[in-house]
Amino acid sequence: MSDHTSESSRKPEAPEPSRPREPSAPPEASKSPEPSVAAVASESPGSSGAPSVPGDAVPEPPRSPAYAQQGWQPHPPPNPWQSRQQQAGTVARLRPDPPVAIRNATLWSVVATALLSGLLLGDGLGLNLLIVAIPAALAAFFAAEAAGRRLRPWSAVWALGGLSLLIVPALRDAGWPTFLAVVSAVALGSLTLHGSRSWLGVFLGSVGLFSSAVEGVRWGGLGIRDRMAGSRGRWGVAFRSTAVAVVLLIVFGALFASADAAFADVLGKLMPDVSLGDTPWRFFLFVVGLVGALTAAYTAAAPIHWDRITVRAGKARGRLEWALPLIVLNLLFAVFIAIQLTVLLGGYDKVMAETDLSYSAYARQGFWQLLWATLLTLLVIALALRWAPRGEARDRTLVRIVLGTLCLLTLVVVASALRRMELYVDAYGLTRLRISVAAVELWLGVVLILIMAAGVFGARLLPRAVAASAAVGVLVFGLVSPDGLIAEQNVQRYRNDHAIDIDYLRGLSADAVPALDTLPEPLRSCALGEIQRTLRVSDAPWYATSWGEARARDILENRSANALVTDCEGLGSGEDGGDRGGYEDDTYDPY
Repeated sequence: MSDHTSESSRKPEAPEPSRPREPSAPPEASKSPEPSVAAVASESPGSSGAPSVPGDAVPEPPRSPAYAQQGWQPHPPPNPWQSRQQQAGTVARLRPDPPVAIRNATLWSVVATALLSGLLLGDGLGLNLLIVAIPAALAAFFAAEAAGRRLRPWSAVWALGGLSLLIVPALRDAGWPTFLAVVSAVALGSLTLHGSRSWLGVFLGSVGLFSSAVEGVRWGGLGIRDRMAGSRGRWGVAFRSTAVAVVLLIVFGALFASADAAFADVLGKLMPDVSLGDTPWRFFLFVVGLVGALTAAYTAAAPIHWDRITVRAGKARGRLEWALPLIVLNLLFAVFIAIQLTVLLGGYDKVMAETDLSYSAYARQGFWQLLWATLLTLLVIALALRWAPRGEARDRTLVRIVLGTLCLLTLVVVASALRRMELYVDAYGLTRLRISVAAVELWLGVVLILIMAAGVFGARLLPRAVAASAAVGVLVFGLVSPDGLIAEQNVQRYRNDHAIDIDYLRGLSADAVPALDTLPEPLRSCALGEIQRTLRVSDAPWYATSWGEARARDILENRSANALVTDCEGLGSGEDGGDRGGYEDDTYDPY
């Protein structure tokens, strides 16, 4: 600024460029900070631009209110639509614009899914679930391709995992692992379409498929309407061609079937058995397949980005305030584990000597407490991470040491719970409830290991790793055949201790037939009688028959159960006598 000032002082004689001289304003106008009404009117777009008459009276400008002189404006009136606008903005932020019109490939895949659902799913569950899932997956793939989405590695993992889970109904006859596999497959399919990665995103993404059902049906309806309006003649040709093809298949198929018994047998096994009595049920399955395929395709084209929902981080606590409760909890865990190591490793005699409880009561009661302790520990870890100190490197080191120690001690608690269950099963046999809760406890141990690994290598992949571990656990649980394991363990226990509960084992599925077939008579006939009667009344086609059921049929055809054995009361009670070998409180049997 000083250089410009000196330069102007050296050249005072420099003339300014000539310009028109403006008329001098009256003193009143120069003092007023506000322009006159006439001047504003002449400069406004709506004015005519005519010069004002000198003799006209100019009205006095309005006085400025106090709030305008002080530089602030009054609050605008409340907008009654503001909440709706915010809500619309939230939805638009989570979901992109609706996709383009549905493609022909997507539409035909949806129709194939609906037809296969109505024809195949009405006879039961088996390989037909995988057959129906393939065109539904193709519909989602074509819709995602039209929207410009690429298949990412984690999306491919979820897709392959979901299709792999649908193998369980084709292999196992038991309903409870099949139910878990189907539910997990739907969750993985939803994750495939959404592609979430955060904790909340993975949780909402696994169930978020159902939020697109209405939009998916509307999207498919608009696509069909546009095609019907623009190409009525082509749809008529396609309908007539399809009708002629169906008539030809029926006529010539009936002729060939009557001409050759072998061809008739093959044709009867391949064709679905559709009757008029189950038409409403098959129509319902047709609608379910149609809506499901449209929902999957619409989600693939316009997914909801659940990861955009953020959870505000908790307020960081001081080191002492945060670490002291967890250190006390670690000490408590350490004392409990020390006692457990001296009691449980000693076996049955040590338990009876150290406690006043019976062996079964000690093992069963302690297992449930330890299961709840494991679940609550995971909750404590989640809350501790929310309020953990995170200002300096020393804070992060403290968090890793304290929570890592807690995870390690909890792993020992998981091992103690599994050891209790092992002792209990050795004494009283394996059941569906016991194998289910033991599998859950084992999976919780895997989650703890993943949390410890995340503390070392980073937690970016932890939500997806936990979800993947759950899916792998469900898949392994179905592939190992839990009913088969229950039967094998109880048969082996009978060989060792001559104690078995036939009343419980006869309620298992056909997956248990290979193990139960090795029992001596009359235990074998009593254990297999109910299963054999169920298989006789079942006439499910090949696509609704599991491999476990087919194997059981072959075994029972070679060695049928003895129909003369009718009194099975009291058989196999062995040394356990009246308490049914520990089954009296184990009534979990959902399927």
